[in-house]
Amino acid sequence: MAEETMKDFEKELEESYKNMDTKEDPQANKWEVFEQMLADKTVSKVKITEVVKGGCIAFLEEVRGFIPASQLSSQYVENLDDYLGKSLEVVVITAEPAKKKLVLSHRVLEKEEAKKERQAKLDSVKVGDVLEGKVDSIKDYGAFIDLGDGISGLLHVSQISNQRVKNPAAVLKEGESIKVKVTGIKDGKISLSKKVLEENVEQKDPSRGFKYVEKGVASTSLAGLLKDIKLD
Repeated sequence: MAEETMKDFEKELEESYKNMDTKEDPQANKWEVFEQMLADKTVSKVKITEVVKGGCIAFLEEVRGFIPASQLSSQYVENLDDYLGKSLEVVVITAEPAKKKLVLSHRVLEKEEAKKERQAKLDSVKVGDVLEGKVDSIKDYGAFIDLGDGISGLLHVSQISNQRVKNPAAVLKEGESIKVKVTGIKDGKISLSKKVLEENVEQKDPSRGFKYVEKGVASTSLAGLLKDIKLD
């Protein structure tokens, strides 16, 4: 009889522990949800309720979550207080039930959106398009041209001009606006040419720059030079 009573007591004790754990941590069953949200990259909307050192606090499903300053935006955040009271769309980037560590990010969503916009812009660019851009940076092998919306292309040194260019910095300046033609697109990389546009101008107006010879052979021999000269 005593043995049965002891077993019953042990069962009751185990149940009381379970009930006590549930009461102490009513959020326990939510961590599985957070882990699934992490796996699915579920987007949720939260409100910033507090600013702390290194970031902000927001509650997701009534659980305290931390948004590091670096995860508030894809841009540098100078003043965290500007976010107090704001609502943000976020995704879970860390969910550790043992440590009760819930970390959220808005920056991830901004980067994904920027990536989609860039791809849409890239898809709209076609070989043969003549675009206006700005010289973003100059290298020994050419220059990168900013075409807008996060899109840039390489203007190789050999495609800058019909004249031979040894140093791109000698003929281009950062921030300068120039027209370029798209000559190739491969693996998301855009090849540009300014030289081609100059050639088109020269073909229309042979008096500018080098003469465009459509037919025949140019000759510098004495016989060639005197061939069409008639002496009286």
